[in-house]
Amino acid sequence: GVANYYASTFFDGNDYCSILVKTREGRPIKIEGNDLSALTKGGTNARVQASVLNLYDDARLRNPYILGGKSDWETIDNEITARLSELSQSGKKVVLLTSTIISPATNKLIKEFLAAYPNIEWVTYDPVSFAALREANKLNFGKYVIPSYSFDKANIIAGFNADFLGNWLMPVSFSKQYSANRKLNKDKPRMSRSYQFESRMSLTGANADYRYGIRPSEEATVLLNLYNEIAKSTGMSTFNVPSSPVDISKVAYDLLANQGSSLVVSGTNNLNIQLIVNAINNALGNYGSTIDLNTPINLKQGSDVLMDNLVQEMNSGKIDGIMIHNANPAYDYAAATDFISGMEKVDTRISFSDTMDETSRECEFVCTNNNFLESWDDAEPVKGSLSITQPAIRPIFNTRQFQDSLLKWMGSKDDFSTYLETYWNGILAKDKNISDNIKQNWNKIKHDGVYQIAYDVSDQPKFKPHTLITQKSNSADIELALYEKISMGTGKYANNPWLQEMPDPITTATWDNYLSISPSYAEENDLHLEDVVLVNGKFEIPVLVQAGQPIGTASIALGYGRTSAGKAGDNVGQNAFQLLNDTDITIEKVSGKQYPLALTQMHHDMEERPIVRETTFADYLKDPASGNELHKYDEEHNVTLYNKINYDGFQWSLSVDLTSCTGCGNCVIACQAENNIAVIGKEQIKNRRIMHWMRIDRYYSRDEENPEVFHMPVMCQHCAEPPCVDVCPTGASFKRADGIVLIDKHICIGCRYCMMACPYKALSFVHETITDQKPYAPRGKGTVESCTLCVHRVDDGREPACVEACSKTNGAMTFGDLNDPNSKLSKALAEYPS
Repeated sequence: GVANYYASTFFDGNDYCSILVKTREGRPIKIEGNDLSALTKGGTNARVQASVLNLYDDARLRNPYILGGKSDWETIDNEITARLSELSQSGKKVVLLTSTIISPATNKLIKEFLAAYPNIEWVTYDPVSFAALREANKLNFGKYVIPSYSFDKANIIAGFNADFLGNWLMPVSFSKQYSANRKLNKDKPRMSRSYQFESRMSLTGANADYRYGIRPSEEATVLLNLYNEIAKSTGMSTFNVPSSPVDISKVAYDLLANQGSSLVVSGTNNLNIQLIVNAINNALGNYGSTIDLNTPINLKQGSDVLMDNLVQEMNSGKIDGIMIHNANPAYDYAAATDFISGMEKVDTRISFSDTMDETSRECEFVCTNNNFLESWDDAEPVKGSLSITQPAIRPIFNTRQFQDSLLKWMGSKDDFSTYLETYWNGILAKDKNISDNIKQNWNKIKHDGVYQIAYDVSDQPKFKPHTLITQKSNSADIELALYEKISMGTGKYANNPWLQEMPDPITTATWDNYLSISPSYAEENDLHLEDVVLVNGKFEIPVLVQAGQPIGTASIALGYGRTSAGKAGDNVGQNAFQLLNDTDITIEKVSGKQYPLALTQMHHDMEERPIVRETTFADYLKDPASGNELHKYDEEHNVTLYNKINYDGFQWSLSVDLTSCTGCGNCVIACQAENNIAVIGKEQIKNRRIMHWMRIDRYYSRDEENPEVFHMPVMCQHCAEPPCVDVCPTGASFKRADGIVLIDKHICIGCRYCMMACPYKALSFVHETITDQKPYAPRGKGTVESCTLCVHRVDDGREPACVEACSKTNGAMTFGDLNDPNSKLSKALAEYPS
């Protein structure tokens, strides 16, 4: 009954996080962040928290397959070894196509595999490419790398379509850095200031101090105007460029006033745009302070050129074999139909997928891979920062990790765990700062999960100017912005129902993607929520009218429209990857047709009854209680019929700093994973039967076209005198002596009086459950559920799951004993006047 924790690493080809895996009776049941990681510092995000559910996915393959039929490893190994030997001897070209690999040991193994089979070429592919960023750094600095960024060292941040709090590069690390500079206390009355220029309403834009809506075709023009303003003051040459469609004078002034402590980033995969961004950062002196080219980020290594060449060569009959690991281009490549037609011309097709995804269906052999929680590996996401992946459970099915297959086909008798240990023995033998006991140190690395290699600090490479150009003006009515949702990402985990049912932090939508349009465009074209439109003649999709969607733009989330994901992910939404190369779109309303969307929030205005209070930083400096005038009035005029409760022992409570909360939803999935909260499906979400024990309410204020955005986590408030307890006719709802409110499900009769009495609407009613036979089969009796502050964790001396997830990511939540003046909560509240 006592849980064990194992340090490991989450890396799926896109996202990285150093983690702790909680196991009970040998089964992984929860993911936490690893405090010892210098990169993530205990932080996680929603996809990391939900990844434990993928281990138990019904869509996982149980065995290796040949031509769609179940096989065995001996047959697979004999057949593939013979094929590879024959292809090698005849000199026929074979391609190993993988996602980005950040494992030093796996990289070494692949190079040894390529040496054994010289006819094999290695191609790296990312569905969302960062190739332009790498190419720009090669032209400017001679290094084909992505630098590391320090948002915590930047007083002024200017983002251009870079959702660094959501999905851009390393959001777990960047959120931690960003939030560190946004927290207020008596000793540090200062905050960083962020500007966001974007073509959709992103999580980063929602949190920015100043947000500007731009069309995608305007980004280069805005950036060049910004460069000219900075160049004038730094003695550099300027460029002839059309005037900026938005005012850049304020951001230029702030950047110039913070040279060397500012940061400009762009998430657009366009070489010219990335060159302009480099020129701006160089003019501001940011390299070596907020940007470091000497400790590059190893994520996103994919090459667009090599991938496009591969597809052309396959269709030309020049490829005789292909091996695909952790990539699904039959779904997420822009020209997926060309990739599939090319695959039909390749004789030997091998997949290492753990599911029969869209690409595996096109393969002759499926060498079923382990889940990452069943695997050994290592990772170096940033130069010098390493971490270990170790199995938290033996393989559940007859699967084998990718590296073991390569070793087998090379004729090696070692398994990858032995190979990995041998590789690390070599690393540790060179470390002069540790003892000679290699075995003992290897065990410590596995225990801690992380390892740091120190490199000599050297000067940043010199900047080489490159020609900068503006983008041609675009006369199209609507330009398209594609993006990754916080939940779905690139769609790899489309069959994870926790992620499908996670409300989007901006739209609050679940279980679908949609075409987001601006309110003005909707009014001009008689479009309303859930109307169906035809986009570029390719697919039909429902409309969502999104406040803050820039005029002249529309946006669609990637990661949907899977056709071979599993029962939860198949045919959910539309596949927008086919629009990756479509900058302009046409939108045609499908007359008389609507498609219902499952939104968790339909009301977006606080109607001058602000439960979320706001003030400016300038007013805060004058009066730390500014913005709380209404609260102060209510407190002074408050009358209660209840007697004050005296807590003799603990008085557990939770505080949320809304200045630090970004609305990322990490806490929502952490709560769901910890408490095994049921997934109820789209139909029940539409019926308002939302089961999450906590939610992130999102409100707008001011201009509908470019509103201020506020996020507020809502969970059971564990009131001093809970109305749910007072109205419960059976006594099922009760308050413990330490302040925690609980519900005894054995006594609850499901009358729902408590739900009507709760002013926060923080309780949910369990109508239905999920069975294997029918996804949403009815259950005999309903009961009420609500947040328990993870009482089982509290009684065990730990924080609630939401607090654990948030405190190490954004630091918005603080939990503790109000009766203890030395508790974290008491100290935190002392910093903020009520």
